[in-house]
Amino acid sequence: MRIGYLLQRSMSGQQVLRLNCLMLLLMVVCCTPPEDPIKCSTGNSNCTITNSYGAFPDRSVCRASTTAYPTTEEELISIVANATKDGLKMKAATRFSHSIPKLVCPGGGREEGLLISTKNLNKVLNIDQGAMTMTVESGVTLRDLISEAAKAKLALPYAPYWWGLTIGGMMGTGAHGSTLWGKGSSVHDYVTGLTIVSPGSAVDGFVKVRRLEEGDEELNAAKVSLGVLGVISQVTFKLEPLFKRSITYIKKNDSDLGDEVISFGRKHEFGDIIWYPSQEKAVYRVDDRVSSNTSGDGLYDFIPFRPTSSLALALIRTTEDNQESLDDANGKCTGAKLVTTTLSTSAYGLTNNGVIFKGYPVIGYHHRLQASGTCLDSNNDAKITACAWDHRIKGEFFHQTTFSVALSSVKAFIQDIQSLVKLEPKALCGVELYNGILMRYVTSSTAYLGKQEDAVDFDITYYRSKDPLAPRLYEDILEEIEQIAVIKYGALPHWGKNRNVAFEGALKKYKKNGEKFLNVKKIYDPLGLFSSEWSDQVLGVKSGLSIVKEGCALEGLCRCSEDAHCAPTKGYLCRPGKLFKEARVCTRLNSKKH
Repeated sequence: MRIGYLLQRSMSGQQVLRLNCLMLLLMVVCCTPPEDPIKCSTGNSNCTITNSYGAFPDRSVCRASTTAYPTTEEELISIVANATKDGLKMKAATRFSHSIPKLVCPGGGREEGLLISTKNLNKVLNIDQGAMTMTVESGVTLRDLISEAAKAKLALPYAPYWWGLTIGGMMGTGAHGSTLWGKGSSVHDYVTGLTIVSPGSAVDGFVKVRRLEEGDEELNAAKVSLGVLGVISQVTFKLEPLFKRSITYIKKNDSDLGDEVISFGRKHEFGDIIWYPSQEKAVYRVDDRVSSNTSGDGLYDFIPFRPTSSLALALIRTTEDNQESLDDANGKCTGAKLVTTTLSTSAYGLTNNGVIFKGYPVIGYHHRLQASGTCLDSNNDAKITACAWDHRIKGEFFHQTTFSVALSSVKAFIQDIQSLVKLEPKALCGVELYNGILMRYVTSSTAYLGKQEDAVDFDITYYRSKDPLAPRLYEDILEEIEQIAVIKYGALPHWGKNRNVAFEGALKKYKKNGEKFLNVKKIYDPLGLFSSEWSDQVLGVKSGLSIVKEGCALEGLCRCSEDAHCAPTKGYLCRPGKLFKEARVCTRLNSKKH
């Protein structure tokens, strides 16, 4: 995700300096936190829900007849029982709703459903220092989990880098950090027990409460559930003693990236890679544990996750809109170099003492380097500053395509992307405006819908138009990369970060585990009250995931076909890919850039 520094690309040195000072003042003083994603017109009735970006992939508005805000597990049990008795569709909703797909929509968006918000299920229930376990309610955020564990001198070893996720949300989508070590980087693989509240029969009082522990086979289904098994109320984690880490960023040419990627992940416990394909550069994060006696009190406050000036964001967005409309690839490439250089010289938000960056390595306690997200912190400042993607302001609006490619195939996949860049050197500058492709390491998981083998996760963020029929610059290259990953290399989708096309046939890639998950789903929710039309389509229970209409391929709602789902009125047609001939991509007519 991008930052206000992008505005600098059209400024003189003095103007840049003044803007930096102004933005720094704004970022450390105040911010407008995100609003509740649920909006109701009458008390807790007649409600709508969206994600934190303000738009699901199909741009639909999801509705519910009512919303409930339980504050205890007992209240949650009562709510699920009453809804089951009435035959209501239900979905759990999180505090910030960061999942891009429609995981949270009850009943396919129909108005009779019930939203159950975990916003107030936000308590730390128990910390056992001797056993090194921590039990929390599902609405606790990652930030609270990390900070409370640290107070007890404990640590969750691996986690996502954004601390605004909730425990239930991470369980639902398989969220992860980066490592090939130990049990791996997925948060759910450190779960030793959880409680899930599901529909029951009349004999059960219309509700079933299951307390699962290690050794229970059904825990493998509940650890990554997509929200279709019920509402998770409590989760217990196995933690480790608090430790220190040492971080150094190293930029290199990407010519040997395919060869380096696997060995780098084996050498460095928390390593990841930021890849700038159009610049032919890769930034390696050399990140390892060090002795707790090592001097240093470093802090990670990632710049794109800080409060950002709404005015600067509006100017940046206007600039990118103009570049898109004018096919200004050169402007995007110039801006991308400025963004990536600024992030690099600012150490991506690392400081050696919580105040300033003096140089590498940055050494500090794990909980201070693990995740960040200070744009969530402060009191309301009337949207003078905000998180860069806050949909209430004119800021970032993007697609995210995220998938994991098996280690055995990752070199060939990287080389395919490099071949596309050779054909179109400026094609991925737009991705680099959003700090390039983030490559994180993931390992095989016991969760049925977790990772099936050791892999590299590719996280790609890129411009999305406010007009669903407006094509993007170099749309064909990004679509071909997506199809090369998903079709050619059988990549697994990230459950919380994709457009519809990435989920087509996804469950078949889970082989026997997919069927095991569906069997547990039938036991836990035989009436499908926690399922929606969308989740049934993703899980292959129903067809219709592809929404076929003019322009649908532009938004990733369908794949290209001969009858042109690329908004032909905008001058686009569906054509074979440049490299992977099984791909069909939206290509602009009569343009040298496509």
